[in-house]
Amino acid sequence: MGIKRTSDHYPLIKRLKVTIYCRASTTHEDQAHSLANQISYLRDLVDSHLDWELVDIYADVRSGKNTSGRPEFQRMLKDCRNHKIEMIITKSISRFGRNTVETINAINGLRSLLVDVYFENDNIHTKGSQNDFIISILEAYAQAESQARSENIKWGIAKGFKDGSSKLYNRKCFGYRQDQEGELIIDEEEVQIVQNFFDLYLNGYSVIAIIRELETLGIQSPTGKDRWRKRAIENMLINEKYIGNVLVGKTYSNEFPNNKRLVNKHESDKYLAEGSHPAIISKEKFDRVQAEKARRSNIETDSVNRKNTHYS
Repeated sequence: MGIKRTSDHYPLIKRLKVTIYCRASTTHEDQAHSLANQISYLRDLVDSHLDWELVDIYADVRSGKNTSGRPEFQRMLKDCRNHKIEMIITKSISRFGRNTVETINAINGLRSLLVDVYFENDNIHTKGSQNDFIISILEAYAQAESQARSENIKWGIAKGFKDGSSKLYNRKCFGYRQDQEGELIIDEEEVQIVQNFFDLYLNGYSVIAIIRELETLGIQSPTGKDRWRKRAIENMLINEKYIGNVLVGKTYSNEFPNNKRLVNKHESDKYLAEGSHPAIISKEKFDRVQAEKARRSNIETDSVNRKNTHYS
Protein backbone atom coordinates (compact mmCIF):
# COMPACT_ATOMS: atom_id res chain seq x y z
CA MET A 1 0.00 0.00 0.00
CA GLY A 2 1.48 3.33 -1.07
CA ILE A 3 1.57 6.52 0.98
CA LYS A 4 -0.16 9.44 -0.72
CA ARG A 5 0.80 13.04 0.02
CA THR A 6 -2.13 15.31 0.72
CA SER A 7 -2.47 19.09 0.87
CA ASP A 8 -5.43 19.01 3.26
CA HIS A 9 -4.97 21.38 6.22
CA TYR A 10 -6.16 20.25 9.63
CA PRO A 11 -7.39 23.02 11.93
CA LEU A 12 -5.05 23.90 14.80
CA ILE A 13 -6.32 23.26 18.32
CA LYS A 14 -6.99 26.50 20.19
CA ARG A 15 -5.12 26.07 23.44
CA LEU A 16 -6.41 27.41 26.74
CA LYS A 17 -4.17 30.04 28.33
CA VAL A 18 -3.41 28.52 31.72
CA THR A 19 -1.39 29.73 34.68
CA ILE A 20 -0.36 28.24 38.02
CA TYR A 21 -0.68 29.92 41.42
CA CYS A 22 1.08 28.52 44.50
CA ARG A 23 1.68 29.83 47.99
CA ALA A 24 3.73 28.81 51.02
CA SER A 25 2.88 30.33 54.39
CA THR A 26 6.41 31.04 55.59
CA THR A 27 10.02 31.11 54.39
CA HIS A 28 10.95 28.03 56.47
CA GLU A 29 12.86 25.35 54.58
CA ASP A 30 10.08 22.78 54.77
CA GLN A 31 7.56 25.26 53.37
CA ALA A 32 9.94 26.23 50.54
CA HIS A 33 10.21 22.53 49.70
CA SER A 34 6.40 22.28 49.73
CA LEU A 35 6.18 25.22 47.32
CA ALA A 36 8.60 23.58 44.89
CA ASN A 37 6.56 20.36 45.02
CA GLN A 38 3.33 22.28 44.34
CA ILE A 39 4.84 23.95 41.28
CA SER A 40 6.35 20.73 39.94
CA TYR A 41 3.12 18.75 40.34
CA LEU A 42 0.88 21.38 38.74
CA ARG A 43 3.35 21.94 35.91
CA ASP A 44 3.18 18.23 35.08
CA LEU A 45 -0.60 18.49 35.15
CA VAL A 46 -0.57 21.31 32.58
CA ASP A 47 1.89 19.44 30.37
CA SER A 48 -0.44 16.43 30.33
CA HIS A 49 -3.13 18.47 28.52
CA LEU A 50 -2.31 19.18 24.88
CA ASP A 51 -5.02 21.82 24.74
CA TRP A 52 -3.50 23.83 27.64
CA GLU A 53 -0.76 26.45 27.24
CA LEU A 54 1.22 27.47 30.33
CA VAL A 55 1.40 31.26 30.35
CA ASP A 56 3.15 31.93 33.67
CA ILE A 57 3.73 30.68 37.22
CA TYR A 58 2.95 32.87 40.23
CA ALA A 59 4.30 31.94 43.67
CA ASP A 60 4.03 33.81 46.97
CA VAL A 61 6.09 32.93 50.03
CA ARG A 62 4.29 34.64 52.90
CA SER A 63 1.11 34.63 54.92
CA GLY A 64 -2.09 34.59 52.91
CA LYS A 65 -4.37 36.32 55.41
CA ASN A 66 -4.85 39.24 53.01
CA THR A 67 -4.35 39.67 49.28
CA SER A 68 -2.53 43.02 49.56
CA GLY A 69 0.47 41.23 51.08
CA ARG A 70 0.85 38.84 48.13
CA PRO A 71 2.64 40.58 45.22
CA GLU A 72 2.50 37.55 42.93
CA PHE A 73 -1.24 37.16 43.54
CA GLN A 74 -1.73 40.82 42.67
CA ARG A 75 0.41 40.45 39.53
CA MET A 76 -1.70 37.49 38.48
CA LEU A 77 -4.94 39.46 38.94
CA LYS A 78 -3.48 42.28 36.82
CA ASP A 79 -2.62 39.82 34.03
CA CYS A 80 -6.17 38.47 34.24
CA ARG A 81 -7.54 42.00 33.79
CA ASN A 82 -5.29 42.34 30.76
CA HIS A 83 -6.84 39.13 29.33
CA LYS A 84 -3.59 37.16 29.38
CA ILE A 85 -5.11 34.28 31.35
CA GLU A 86 -8.17 32.08 30.84
CA MET A 87 -7.72 29.59 33.67
CA ILE A 88 -5.82 29.55 36.98
CA ILE A 89 -4.77 26.23 38.47
CA THR A 90 -4.06 26.06 42.19
CA LYS A 91 -3.65 23.16 44.59
CA SER A 92 -6.52 23.97 46.96
CA ILE A 93 -8.70 26.76 48.29
CA SER A 94 -6.47 27.04 51.36
CA ARG A 95 -3.49 27.71 49.04
CA PHE A 96 -5.49 30.27 47.06
CA GLY A 97 -6.46 32.24 50.17
CA ARG A 98 -7.46 31.89 53.82
CA ASN A 99 -9.90 34.75 54.25
CA THR A 100 -13.40 33.83 53.11
CA VAL A 101 -14.59 37.27 52.07
CA GLU A 102 -11.45 38.21 50.13
CA THR A 103 -11.23 34.84 48.41
CA ILE A 104 -14.87 34.81 47.32
CA ASN A 105 -14.52 38.43 46.11
CA ALA A 106 -11.42 37.45 44.11
CA ILE A 107 -13.23 34.46 42.59
CA ASN A 108 -16.25 36.57 41.68
CA GLY A 109 -14.00 39.20 40.15
CA LEU A 110 -12.22 36.56 38.07
CA ARG A 111 -15.52 35.06 36.95
CA SER A 112 -16.63 38.49 35.71
CA LEU A 113 -13.48 38.44 33.56
CA LEU A 114 -14.43 34.93 32.34
CA VAL A 115 -11.36 33.49 34.11
CA ASP A 116 -11.86 30.02 35.55
CA VAL A 117 -10.11 28.91 38.77
CA TYR A 118 -9.46 25.19 39.07
CA PHE A 119 -8.83 23.78 42.56
CA GLU A 120 -6.98 20.58 41.73
CA ASN A 121 -7.31 18.84 45.10
CA ASP A 122 -11.10 19.23 45.12
CA ASN A 123 -11.57 18.91 41.34
CA ILE A 124 -13.70 22.08 41.32
CA HIS A 125 -13.94 24.77 38.65
CA THR A 126 -15.33 28.18 39.60
CA LYS A 127 -16.81 28.68 36.15
CA GLY A 128 -20.50 27.99 36.49
CA SER A 129 -22.95 28.98 39.21
CA GLN A 130 -23.56 25.37 40.22
CA ASN A 131 -20.31 25.37 42.21
CA ASP A 132 -21.03 28.48 44.32
CA PHE A 133 -22.35 26.57 47.30
CA ILE A 134 -19.50 24.04 47.27
CA ILE A 135 -16.90 26.81 47.07
CA SER A 136 -18.47 28.64 50.02
CA ILE A 137 -18.48 25.46 52.12
CA LEU A 138 -14.87 24.61 51.25
CA GLU A 139 -13.66 28.14 51.90
CA ALA A 140 -15.39 28.18 55.29
CA TYR A 141 -13.65 24.90 56.08
CA ALA A 142 -10.29 26.35 54.98
CA GLN A 143 -10.80 29.33 57.26
CA ALA A 144 -11.63 27.04 60.17
CA GLU A 145 -8.40 25.15 59.50
CA SER A 146 -6.48 28.42 59.42
CA GLN A 147 -8.01 29.52 62.71
CA ALA A 148 -7.08 26.22 64.35
CA ARG A 149 -3.52 26.59 63.03
CA SER A 150 -3.36 30.13 64.40
CA GLU A 151 -4.48 28.93 67.83
CA ASN A 152 -1.87 26.15 67.77
CA ILE A 153 0.85 28.68 66.95
CA LYS A 154 -0.26 30.90 69.84
CA TRP A 155 -0.21 27.89 72.17
CA GLY A 156 3.28 26.96 71.02
CA ILE A 157 4.57 30.50 71.57
CA ALA A 158 3.04 30.65 75.06
CA LYS A 159 4.53 27.24 75.92
CA GLY A 160 7.97 28.43 74.75
CA PHE A 161 7.67 31.49 76.97
CA LYS A 162 6.69 29.40 79.98
CA ASP A 163 9.31 26.65 79.74
CA GLY A 164 12.10 28.96 78.53
CA SER A 165 12.56 27.27 75.15
CA SER A 166 11.46 30.30 73.09
CA LYS A 167 14.15 31.68 70.78
CA LEU A 168 12.98 35.17 71.74
CA TYR A 169 14.97 34.82 74.97
CA ASN A 170 18.19 34.92 72.92
CA ARG A 171 17.04 37.41 70.31
CA LYS A 172 19.90 39.85 69.79
CA CYS A 173 19.68 43.62 69.93
CA PHE A 174 22.18 46.45 69.42
CA GLY A 175 25.11 45.85 71.75
CA TYR A 176 24.88 42.06 71.63
CA ARG A 177 25.62 39.24 69.22
CA GLN A 178 25.10 35.50 69.37
CA ASP A 179 27.85 32.94 69.93
CA GLN A 180 28.04 29.58 68.17
CA GLU A 181 25.49 28.11 70.57
CA GLY A 182 23.06 30.97 69.95
CA GLU A 183 23.62 32.54 73.38
CA LEU A 184 23.79 36.33 73.78
CA ILE A 185 27.27 37.79 74.30
CA ILE A 186 28.44 41.41 74.35
CA ASP A 187 29.48 42.99 71.04
CA GLU A 188 32.70 44.81 71.89
CA GLU A 189 32.27 47.30 69.02
CA GLU A 190 28.75 48.35 70.05
CA VAL A 191 28.85 48.15 73.86
CA GLN A 192 30.48 51.59 74.26
CA ILE A 193 27.78 53.20 72.11
CA VAL A 194 25.01 51.74 74.25
CA GLN A 195 26.70 52.93 77.44
CA ASN A 196 27.04 56.41 75.93
CA PHE A 197 23.27 56.49 75.24
CA PHE A 198 22.50 56.04 78.91
CA ASP A 199 25.21 58.47 80.08
CA LEU A 200 24.14 61.20 77.66
CA TYR A 201 20.52 60.87 78.68
CA LEU A 202 21.40 61.16 82.38
CA ASN A 203 23.52 64.23 81.56
CA GLY A 204 20.42 66.01 80.24
CA TYR A 205 20.56 65.13 76.54
CA SER A 206 17.23 64.67 74.78
CA VAL A 207 16.73 61.76 72.37
CA ILE A 208 17.05 64.20 69.45
CA ALA A 209 20.31 65.54 70.91
CA ILE A 210 21.61 61.95 71.22
CA ILE A 211 20.77 61.36 67.55
CA ARG A 212 22.69 64.53 66.58
CA GLU A 213 25.66 63.29 68.60
CA LEU A 214 25.56 59.95 66.78
CA GLU A 215 25.45 61.69 63.40
CA THR A 216 28.41 63.89 64.37
CA LEU A 217 30.41 60.80 65.32
CA GLY A 218 29.36 59.01 62.11
CA ILE A 219 27.85 56.04 63.98
CA GLN A 220 25.37 54.07 61.91
CA SER A 221 22.09 52.63 63.14
CA PRO A 222 21.59 48.86 63.72
CA THR A 223 20.17 48.66 60.19
CA GLY A 224 23.25 50.33 58.70
CA LYS A 225 21.67 53.74 58.07
CA ASP A 226 23.28 57.09 58.77
CA ARG A 227 20.11 58.39 60.42
CA TRP A 228 18.89 56.91 63.70
CA ARG A 229 15.17 56.75 64.37
CA LYS A 230 13.92 58.48 67.51
CA ARG A 231 11.83 55.42 68.34
CA ALA A 232 14.91 53.17 68.20
CA ILE A 233 16.73 55.24 70.84
CA GLU A 234 13.64 55.39 73.06
CA ASN A 235 13.24 51.61 72.91
CA MET A 236 16.89 51.06 73.77
CA LEU A 237 16.62 53.27 76.87
CA ILE A 238 13.86 51.03 78.27
CA ASN A 239 15.23 47.67 77.08
CA GLU A 240 15.77 45.41 80.09
CA LYS A 241 18.20 43.28 78.07
CA TYR A 242 20.93 45.81 78.86
CA ILE A 243 20.82 44.80 82.54
CA GLY A 244 20.98 41.08 81.67
CA ASN A 245 17.24 40.33 81.80
CA VAL A 246 14.73 39.32 79.13
CA LEU A 247 11.02 40.07 79.25
CA VAL A 248 8.92 38.16 76.72
CA GLY A 249 5.25 38.58 75.94
CA LYS A 250 5.44 42.38 75.56
CA THR A 251 3.05 42.07 72.64
CA TYR A 252 0.32 39.60 71.80
CA SER A 253 -1.64 38.61 68.71
CA ASN A 254 -5.19 39.86 68.27
CA GLU A 255 -8.02 37.44 67.69
CA PHE A 256 -8.27 35.61 64.36
CA PRO A 257 -8.54 36.55 61.51
CA ASN A 258 -6.69 39.91 61.63
CA ASN A 259 -4.00 38.68 64.10
CA LYS A 260 -2.66 42.22 64.58
CA ARG A 261 0.17 42.57 67.09
CA LEU A 262 -0.85 44.67 70.09
CA VAL A 263 1.01 45.96 73.14
CA ASN A 264 0.35 43.64 76.07
CA LYS A 265 -1.30 45.71 78.79
CA HIS A 266 -1.95 42.73 81.07
CA GLU A 267 -4.20 41.00 78.51
CA SER A 268 -1.90 37.96 78.59
CA ASP A 269 1.02 36.61 80.64
CA LYS A 270 4.53 38.01 80.48
CA TYR A 271 7.65 36.10 81.52
CA LEU A 272 10.88 37.56 82.91
CA ALA A 273 14.22 35.74 82.75
CA GLU A 274 16.72 37.38 85.09
CA GLY A 275 20.47 37.17 84.56
CA SER A 276 20.10 35.27 81.30
CA HIS A 277 23.12 36.99 79.68
CA PRO A 278 25.90 39.50 80.50
CA ALA A 279 24.72 43.02 81.42
CA ILE A 280 25.92 46.16 79.64
CA ILE A 281 24.29 48.68 82.00
CA SER A 282 24.09 48.45 85.78
CA LYS A 283 20.62 48.12 87.26
CA GLU A 284 21.21 51.28 89.28
CA LYS A 285 21.93 53.33 86.16
CA PHE A 286 19.04 51.71 84.28
CA ASP A 287 16.63 52.61 87.09
CA ARG A 288 17.92 56.20 87.13
CA VAL A 289 17.22 56.50 83.41
CA GLN A 290 13.66 55.19 83.90
CA ALA A 291 13.11 57.69 86.70
CA GLU A 292 14.46 60.50 84.51
CA LYS A 293 12.21 59.47 81.64
CA ALA A 294 9.20 59.55 83.99
CA ARG A 295 10.24 62.96 85.31
CA ARG A 296 10.56 64.43 81.80
CA SER A 297 7.24 62.87 80.80
CA ASN A 298 5.52 64.48 83.79
CA ILE A 299 7.00 67.88 82.91
CA GLU A 300 5.69 67.58 79.35
CA THR A 301 2.26 66.49 80.59
CA ASP A 302 2.05 69.37 83.07
CA SER A 303 3.11 71.80 80.35
CA VAL A 304 0.31 70.59 78.06
CA ASN A 305 -2.24 70.77 80.87
CA ARG A 306 -1.23 74.32 81.77
CA LYS A 307 -1.48 75.34 78.14
CA ASN A 308 -4.95 73.82 77.77
CA THR A 309 -6.12 75.45 81.01
CA HIS A 310 -4.76 78.82 79.91
CA TYR A 311 -6.52 78.80 76.58
CA SER A 312 -9.76 77.40 77.97
